[in-house]
Amino acid sequence: MFSIASAPAKQSVGETIDVLSGRLSSATLLEDRRAAILGLRSFAKDYPASVASGALRSLIGSLSKDGEDVDTVKVVLETLLMLFNPNEDSPEASEEIALWLADEFTQRQENITLLLDFLETNDFYSRLYSLQLLAAILSARTERTEECIFTAPLGIPRLVSVLDDQRDAIRNEAIILLTYLTPTSIEIQKLVAFENAFERLFAIIEADGALVEGGRTVEDCLILLANLLRSNSSNQALFRESGCMNRLADLLGRVLKPQTDGSEIASWAAAQRNRNVYAFLAVIRLFVVRGSAGTSLNQTAIWKHGLAYHILQLAFSHEAQTQIKAEALITCGDVIRQNAPLQETFAQMMVLSPLAKTGTADGQASQGEKVFVIDGLLDLTLCLQDLQEFDVRFAAAECLQAYFARHPAVRLHFLGRAIEGHQSGANESSNVLTVLLQPSVESSDPYRQWFAAVITFHLLHENSKAKSEAMGLTEGDSEDGEEVVTAIQTLSAHVTSGLRRGDDTRVLVGYLMLLLGWLFEDLDAVNDFLAEGSNVQSLIQAVSQPPAIGGGEIVQGLCTMLLGVAYEFSTKDSPIPRATLLSILTARIDRDVYLDRLSKLRSHPFIRDFEVLPQKLDASSPGRLPDVFFDREFVEFFKDNYSRIARAIDREPGMEISVVTNGVQKGVSRELVDSLRSQVEEKQNAVNEIQEKLAVLQGQLGQEQADHRRSKETAALEMQRVKTVNEGLQKHHSEELRKLQGQLASKENDQRKQVAQLQSQYSIKENEYQKQIAQLRSQQTAQESDHQKQLEQVRKAAEAEAEKIRRRTDAEVADLKANISRLEVVLMKSQKEYNALQLQRKNEIDMQREKYEKVLGHLRQEYEDFKTQSKAKADEKQAKFKEELQSLCDRKDAEIDAYREQSQVDLEQQKLKTKEAEEKCQSLEKQLSGGEAGKKDLEAKLKKMESELSAANKAKDAAEKQLSESKEAAKEETRKAREATENKLQESNEARETTQSELDDLLMVFGDLEEKARLVELGETVSDGEDDDDEEDDDDDDDDEDDEESENNNDEKEETKQKPKAKK
Repeated sequence: MFSIASAPAKQSVGETIDVLSGRLSSATLLEDRRAAILGLRSFAKDYPASVASGALRSLIGSLSKDGEDVDTVKVVLETLLMLFNPNEDSPEASEEIALWLADEFTQRQENITLLLDFLETNDFYSRLYSLQLLAAILSARTERTEECIFTAPLGIPRLVSVLDDQRDAIRNEAIILLTYLTPTSIEIQKLVAFENAFERLFAIIEADGALVEGGRTVEDCLILLANLLRSNSSNQALFRESGCMNRLADLLGRVLKPQTDGSEIASWAAAQRNRNVYAFLAVIRLFVVRGSAGTSLNQTAIWKHGLAYHILQLAFSHEAQTQIKAEALITCGDVIRQNAPLQETFAQMMVLSPLAKTGTADGQASQGEKVFVIDGLLDLTLCLQDLQEFDVRFAAAECLQAYFARHPAVRLHFLGRAIEGHQSGANESSNVLTVLLQPSVESSDPYRQWFAAVITFHLLHENSKAKSEAMGLTEGDSEDGEEVVTAIQTLSAHVTSGLRRGDDTRVLVGYLMLLLGWLFEDLDAVNDFLAEGSNVQSLIQAVSQPPAIGGGEIVQGLCTMLLGVAYEFSTKDSPIPRATLLSILTARIDRDVYLDRLSKLRSHPFIRDFEVLPQKLDASSPGRLPDVFFDREFVEFFKDNYSRIARAIDREPGMEISVVTNGVQKGVSRELVDSLRSQVEEKQNAVNEIQEKLAVLQGQLGQEQADHRRSKETAALEMQRVKTVNEGLQKHHSEELRKLQGQLASKENDQRKQVAQLQSQYSIKENEYQKQIAQLRSQQTAQESDHQKQLEQVRKAAEAEAEKIRRRTDAEVADLKANISRLEVVLMKSQKEYNALQLQRKNEIDMQREKYEKVLGHLRQEYEDFKTQSKAKADEKQAKFKEELQSLCDRKDAEIDAYREQSQVDLEQQKLKTKEAEEKCQSLEKQLSGGEAGKKDLEAKLKKMESELSAANKAKDAAEKQLSESKEAAKEETRKAREATENKLQESNEARETTQSELDDLLMVFGDLEEKARLVELGETVSDGEDDDDEEDDDDDDDDEDDEESENNNDEKEETKQKPKAKK
């Protein structure tokens, strides 16, 4: 009589999520929806796939439905953010989830617009979470998100306006989002800039402490500023015109001010300050990119506002970090490069001497000695020996190269000062010529000579005047009995001795680069080089030997190219004649070896990959020299002239190169000789052709002269005879003419009267026919327009019906797919629970296997009933679809038949009117047949009327043809719509069958697992007799209900076991 209540079955995670998702989608009260969202939020971190598959669209819909409730919006946004960032140890964590979520947001414009709408609220969490969610979507689907934000109403202005928020968290998130949004899209960059973004960013930088005291926010603002300015000329122009250059100068000026309190800066603060300054310099360099259209204007603006002066002072500051000074020097070079007025003014600036002491005895920084900037750059490049200062030295050399780039006058002035200083012996340590011609033996720094060679190479390259002036530089005094040696011979001697001693590759590369740039296209320099025969022998010996370890291939390649340049620009009057030099090269160096050395140099990584290799010190290898061997200008020079020098060994010695130096042509131009030879041959051929044509023309002239004499005599006789005959005919003709004129006058009077009568009759008839034809044409045009409108209406109705059926079918397919995805998630969760239960109660499950099979049979029977009902519903829906399709087709066929009958009636009426017009034409022809004199004119006009009638008949035929085509098109469209609808119905049935089969399997597994889990949780063991009782209960529950109650009173244990079965 009494039953013992059992504990309720535990609900799985998947079931809980499904219940919460259903409650969220169906709840009508705000409190119920909020409670469901709170429940889903608790599962979002650990089960993102399950929550997203069941409740993502409901969560997005809740943002739209409950957008005015701040608490609900906060919870929803938190849940969505958790889905984008699940726990790393979650079994469902995957990158594909973020892509799926981003697709759901970006495939519908209104979803992104909804998030942008929350930026207009003043609620802290609504703004913050919306920005974070937009950033997460942008990182997953960048292009789609950019497009959605760009096309959203006031999307960019609303994002930029968030920069004015005084709450740091929201403002910083807006900066980060705009930074990710602006790197690539030029249009988005323009929109952000025109929303007064520059002023807002500068205000944030000032509020956060500027460059000196600012934190990561200042760096983010500078990065965003760089995104807006990079390769965007319109934004750069707006930046200049809005006075922002002055703001930049003010920011950098505060960095240079010494600290008055004397307090030390923490290491992390100093590191952040350096990062801020480095980002600031990177922004400046965006204005002075080489080759950009607005670079010249930007250079002038930077110089005008004093920004260049501050950058230069930062570069020579003793307190600045090495990387900061290097970046500042490179920025200075970019500011003045290829701008003649700035290059000339740059040399007058004063800076702190880099070699002066950096402090006083009390530890305070001193003002230091002031020097001109060019002297300071030379000191940095040539006098610093510390390896850690390499980047500063390299940047100083780049700044010097920018100083005299594309400015011949500055080059000559710099070279003249260097020659004067070398000859006077003053300031030897920072004179590039002294470093090259008189290198220090004790110096262990290979880059001192390398930098000097690179600077001199830039002075002489493609500058014939500078080469001529450098040719006058000599070593030794003849008055004291010393041998006078030119600069080229001195440099060649250093190369020769360096090859023999095995000097550092960088030193040899520097000398060889300089000699190549000097000797190229300079015949006097080549002759000076060849005047010392040992130079060629040393180079040949270096090329012919096997390459040494390290930079051997580089040195051999450069030596080979130097030999090729010497031969290419040598002449027969050179100290080593051109023919002799070629014989030496071919005898001592094989042609294949020559080309092999050049090709290896061309394919060497330092040449091949120069543009991508960093030309700086490698911080990961302290104490090791950097892999910097070449200069950018030399690499371009080598690549441009590689093919020419490689082909030089194949040219004949007699073919010399013509070079124009300082307006004077030197050497013999083989191009000029070839052109002259070709011109002589062409002229000789032209003379021969003209002589042959002249002989032919002379023969023709003689023959034509003889024929002319004979024809002249014959023509004279014929003229006499014709003259006599003509006189007789004129007399007879005058008499006949008088007679005919009288007859003609009388006939013309009669004809005029008849023609006047016929013309009046014809004009009357013609007016009548024109009116009839105009009426027929207007009627035909009206009928055609009516037919076309009816056909268009029929086609649109058919398309609308087909589209309606297609959408309904697509919706059903989408619902089935959603059910499949949900059931797959349920299956996965159930499988995991099943594995856990199987490990715990494996023995008990084995003992009750037979009982499970019986229960499974019962479930299958129930499933078969469910399947039969589902199939009947599907067949009923399919039959309904077919009936709708058939009714649509019948209705369209009836409309087409009615349209066809109406068209036939219209055609019959048109035919009758045409026949009446033909009869009228025939009667008119009979009336006009009496006029013989104007018959031809009337026939022509009648033919014109017939042509117009034929045109009307053709128009009628065209209308009939168009009508028939429209009928066929209507039938074809109806047939296609019917086939498309049938195909979609068939696909829907196939998808339904597939889904039904998957549902069968899933229900079977789920039912089996649910029964096992329930029995295992109860911890009961069922005997064979009890199994028989369960079978009897399953077969006939109603008949044995009273017996079971009596047995339950007798046996309490048996009643407890049978109670769950009865509940089932």
